[in-house]
Amino acid sequence: MNEYGESRPTLEWAVVPSDLGPLLLAATRRGLVSVVFHARGPVRERALGRLADRLDAEPVASASGLLAEPIRRLSAYFAGEPMEFGLPLDWSLSSGFHERVLRELAVGVPYGTVVGYGELAERVGRPGGAQAVGAAMGSNPLPVVVPCHRVVESDGGLGGFSGGLETKRRLLALEGVLPAPLF
Repeated sequence: MNEYGESRPTLEWAVVPSDLGPLLLAATRRGLVSVVFHARGPVRERALGRLADRLDAEPVASASGLLAEPIRRLSAYFAGEPMEFGLPLDWSLSSGFHERVLRELAVGVPYGTVVGYGELAERVGRPGGAQAVGAAMGSNPLPVVVPCHRVVESDGGLGGFSGGLETKRRLLALEGVLPAPLF
């Protein structure tokens, strides 16, 4: 039994439309725990299976309203409203250095700005740890909300992105960092 009287924690999920395609959102009672890009059929099913295993939780389609506020805020974000999400987050899928980096990113890199991998490494006390920061970005379970798309290379290159470089370009354009694509 956990603190909520559940024998196995509940993992609520929903797939929501976005300008980038369908997003899978998942939350526990602690907060939003996962955002997955391109969440059609097989991608959605694999993501839910991984989440169920890693969190030892039973995935259920959203019913109690845990996702109402994340859905509302993501909708506003994709409508172009500058957004610092300020949502309760469940950090269960991150730990150690990766969690430190992601927490710094969540609060220290505001909408419409970017930071270099190396600078972010310095902020969390690991000068010269740009590659380790890149690994943390690749493990981010909460893209968009924990804005790993705002982390770029020191020479101005985009760097990598788990949702694909075109997705990163589109998010940075939405925030006014890059020009909007012509088509």
